[in-house]
Amino acid sequence: YPRRHAPETQLSEFNLTEIEAMLGSYTKVLFVRDPFQRLISAFMQGMGSSPSFSSFVQDILDGGEHDASETWKPLVSLCRPCLVQYDYVVVFGFLRQELGHMLRRAGLPAGSVLPEFTDTQVRWTYSWLSEQMFSELSLQQKKQLSRFYRWDLSAFPFSSSLLTD
Repeated sequence: YPRRHAPETQLSEFNLTEIEAMLGSYTKVLFVRDPFQRLISAFMQGMGSSPSFSSFVQDILDGGEHDASETWKPLVSLCRPCLVQYDYVVVFGFLRQELGHMLRRAGLPAGSVLPEFTDTQVRWTYSWLSEQMFSELSLQQKKQLSRFYRWDLSAFPFSSSLLTD
């Protein structure tokens, strides 16, 4: 599909036959991250104009899913895992393990092409930061966030997410 295929081409611009042929010919990899960690990252990068994390979260909740930025929009609405059969789902925080496995499955030497990852430090830092940020939220905000991300939490293995409680 070179005539229309470019990095910015959306899958929805193709007809159903073309979509099925493309998806059948590619190895499909989905990289996912705990939704609460995505919110923290967006806040820390200054993606909102809110002075506190709690008000940033409230702005997102007030805006709803339809007005949400792709940065914090639920992943299920962005990547359609129920429609697209992904070959691999790679969870942030386990990149070294997951990518090593994928490379071995592809018949490539895993250790020679992987960059250095700091997964262990990142997981510990986000765990600590998540607990601090989570404590700033009201019980109502926590419940609303869990509802906002309910499909992500049920579709992906975020077992240690603070939002699953």
